[in-house]
Amino acid sequence: MIYMSTDKWECEQSQEGELVNGLPSVVVAAHELKSPLTLVRQLSLMLEEGSASAEEQKRMLRQISLTTEKALRLTCDLTYSARLSDSLFKLEPINPKQLCEDVIREMTPLFRAHNRQFKLVSTRKPLLLVGNRDLLRRIIMNLSDNALNYTENGERVEIKIETCAAGQFVRLGVRDYGPALPKDTLKMLNKKLEGASSTPVHARPQSSGLGLYIVSQFADAMNGSVGITRHRDGATFYVDLQSSKQLSLL
Repeated sequence: MIYMSTDKWECEQSQEGELVNGLPSVVVAAHELKSPLTLVRQLSLMLEEGSASAEEQKRMLRQISLTTEKALRLTCDLTYSARLSDSLFKLEPINPKQLCEDVIREMTPLFRAHNRQFKLVSTRKPLLLVGNRDLLRRIIMNLSDNALNYTENGERVEIKIETCAAGQFVRLGVRDYGPALPKDTLKMLNKKLEGASSTPVHARPQSSGLGLYIVSQFADAMNGSVGITRHRDGATFYVDLQSSKQLSLL
């Protein structure tokens, strides 16, 4: 289930914007994969021409590798999404800070290749949540991929960890500094998924809504919820999961 809040981080929730049940169409998935595949093809053709310098060839090969990894993450996420109804994903206490640090280490080369910064902002107090480590990792990486697309050159993407609802939930949010989102963003995303439309979201033309759909499916499997906080200079996409009462051993 997806919720939206505005101007600040908060836990107000609304039924508005709930995604449809079932898998997205092939049309939507194809739209999301088209961009990375097109880029890989263009870079490959440039390499075949043989006119690039050794340094340029190295850079293009690195970009092909990073772009391919991103596309593979999406296809793996789609596979996981299809298996959710048939599989049991074990829930356990998780240290979200440690998990986010692992994701940042893994994705930093991709961010550096696009001249973007990637950092973690969290409370000093150790926090534990209840979830599935693999699904949560995929949520964070998916939201980070999305933020990378819409953060301006040289700007940063931030992962923020905090508690809400008097400590009942732990919120993991990924903040980008891109175009502002219109108020009816969720309605537009839902409509596109229902109608299998590949029309881009206003102000964020690379988005089909598929990534948000996948994230919401993974969150549902962990009894969590997904939402958006709108800012004048970007947006924060977040997931709320039940906090764990177990003391951190770290």
